[in-house]
Amino acid sequence: MLTFLAWAMIIVFMTLIMRKKLTPFSALILVPIAFALVGSFFGLYGPQAAELLEVQNPTIIDQILVIGEWAVLGIQDVSTTAIMLLFAILYFAIMLNAGLFDPVTKKMIQFANGDPVKVLIATAVVAATVSLNGDGTTTTLITCTAFIPIYKKLNLKMMNLGVLIIMMNTIMNLLPWGGPTARVISVLALDEGEVLQALVPGMIASILFMLGVAYYLGIKERKRIGIVELSDTEIEELTRVDDPKELALRRPNKVWINAIMTIALIFMLIRGTFPSVFLFLVGTALALVINYDKLKDQKNRIQDNAGDAVQVVILVLGAGIFMGLFTNSGMALALSDSLTSIIPESFGRWWGLLVAVLSAPGTFFLSNDAFYYGVLPVLAEAGAQYGFTTLELGIASLLGQAFHLLSPLVAFIYLLLNLTGLDMGEWQKESAKWASGVFIIFIAVAAITGAVPLFK
Repeated sequence: MLTFLAWAMIIVFMTLIMRKKLTPFSALILVPIAFALVGSFFGLYGPQAAELLEVQNPTIIDQILVIGEWAVLGIQDVSTTAIMLLFAILYFAIMLNAGLFDPVTKKMIQFANGDPVKVLIATAVVAATVSLNGDGTTTTLITCTAFIPIYKKLNLKMMNLGVLIIMMNTIMNLLPWGGPTARVISVLALDEGEVLQALVPGMIASILFMLGVAYYLGIKERKRIGIVELSDTEIEELTRVDDPKELALRRPNKVWINAIMTIALIFMLIRGTFPSVFLFLVGTALALVINYDKLKDQKNRIQDNAGDAVQVVILVLGAGIFMGLFTNSGMALALSDSLTSIIPESFGRWWGLLVAVLSAPGTFFLSNDAFYYGVLPVLAEAGAQYGFTTLELGIASLLGQAFHLLSPLVAFIYLLLNLTGLDMGEWQKESAKWASGVFIIFIAVAAITGAVPLFK
């Protein structure tokens, strides 16, 4: 019965998410509660209720009451991650408000001048830098605003802009405060520092690969149109911020302080010097105090940027409830046992590679919510039977993210296609070539570093 309930819950959850009948947050909470209640009525949780509630002969009421306890346990498991994400998103949003990345954009455009090779390399660098905040919409808006004018002025192919933005955002989106990694950390209750350390080598290798792609594409453009020299006035027009509200938030005199603080924060994150939640909490407080003297301005920065942060945090808390019910009810174990029984034992040794390969179509055809909240727990439970750790399988499930942002299920790509005027099919086809390279690099580096053993 538990096995039936587990499979039915996963199928119903994924169906509701894919057909957009419920928001991910509502589905994460309501679906597991509904199926857990069914199990209570059938009296499936007697031993669990007896242990947790410390009663001798648990009744149906006791087995219903224990659902609330499981939900709280799930929330406790993800609470630190939720707080870390809240302050990570706020921190980078405040840095964007203060204009930390403006000098990078301006220097890159000045460096590029009218040389297509330099323009494309600058595009890649700016897209990667702005993607530090983990938000594809912000990356698209800032990079397109900065570079579309120069692409048009030099008659460069807009396709290259669309490809470089999406691929750099794909790589940087694997940071712990990015969407997919945050989901994996919350679902599998992983340490974000360990996840970051496992992902960084592959991310660095992929960034270098995409810089090489930018150079290659730039050489092709240079042969096609040559080098066009831009005047200082033209460059100034391309880099000027005209919006009065944005200008009022800029703190150009604090750029070096913000840059040093951000570099130090990222360095300590990678080294694991302090817990990430502590680093981002202190970093957010310092960012507010350093950049905005007035209390009103500090409150406005939190209020204006809180929306994006809350959207992520409530999903993480919802995932905690989902996993608390799924795991403590025994459904997760029942489902993994059934899965391992139908997969040939010879495949078990290759479970790390199998999860990595499955994550590519999984995160393309399914939303991140459906795959990481619905499918990954099953794969992780099954993989444990073959000696793979949750950290290894969590990392493996993220490698397929190389293709995720090419999916029509990703909302912000329509903004990118609209701004650049690109056709989705052609853009997907061109981007997929380089996404394949990134995917291979992700798998190869993960195997070499031992982050994801391909077989055991």
